[in-house]
Amino acid sequence: MVNILVTGANGQLGSELKALSNAYPYTFFFTSKDQLDITDKHAVVDFIEKNTINAIINCAAYTAVDKAESEQERADKINHQAVKHLAIIAKERNIKLVHISTDYVFDGMNHKPYLETDGTNPQSVYGKTKRDGENALLHVKLPNSIIIRTSWVYSSHGTNFVKTMLRLGKERERLGVIFDQVGTPTYARDLAQVILEILPNINNAQTEIYHYSNEGVTSWYDFAQEIMKMAKLTCKVSSIETKEYPTPVKRPHYSLLNKSKIKKDFGILIPYWKDSLGECLKKL
Repeated sequence: MVNILVTGANGQLGSELKALSNAYPYTFFFTSKDQLDITDKHAVVDFIEKNTINAIINCAAYTAVDKAESEQERADKINHQAVKHLAIIAKERNIKLVHISTDYVFDGMNHKPYLETDGTNPQSVYGKTKRDGENALLHVKLPNSIIIRTSWVYSSHGTNFVKTMLRLGKERERLGVIFDQVGTPTYARDLAQVILEILPNINNAQTEIYHYSNEGVTSWYDFAQEIMKMAKLTCKVSSIETKEYPTPVKRPHYSLLNKSKIKKDFGILIPYWKDSLGECLKKL
């Protein structure tokens, strides 16, 4: 019997893993921060031993990108220190670990899709703490473990760009959306499915990094246009530049991830972003 601990179970990815869990022959333990504080090493050890955990899918993260600038210590505790604890605990007990990371570890200055081997250069506290979490995991040299970097995540659960656009599209006649940041949306359900499918085949001597998003490329503006079109909303979307919508944190202008490695190593097919958006909108 494989017992899987899923942290951050109330987030977008955790919720999608929960929704898919019945289709897989595993016993799942879904925990939120109220049920298991991953920054408390002793609590994690107790939970793992009590429930004979064989694998961990770490979806827990501090993801408030702008707020992280003023809550550096908290972001570091969750995104970096807790990951280090999980890695050490997993190594001591021979536990498989899947850790979720982000395109924010890069500076967004590339002109071709980022490879797993490209140098990181985070431009925000959020990005730095996620990069430090990756490095902590790599340093432990944990076998049978992977880091999956993803981008622009949305779902029928939680708060995200798709749900915000649907709400604003019903409330407003016109909306300005940034056109000079490009990347690929990731439907959390697709990522959840991939994680559950590849889990039995993760077999490496030390941590490997993989990139995953849906296929294709778009801007936030084009993404918003497609949401309005598919949802049959009459709200007019106009394009604006990043400088017209200032935020405390500089967002990456270029977030495309090269997904060749995950496709090759695990033989997976990745859906096109518009197809996945259609699937999510059906649920909403």
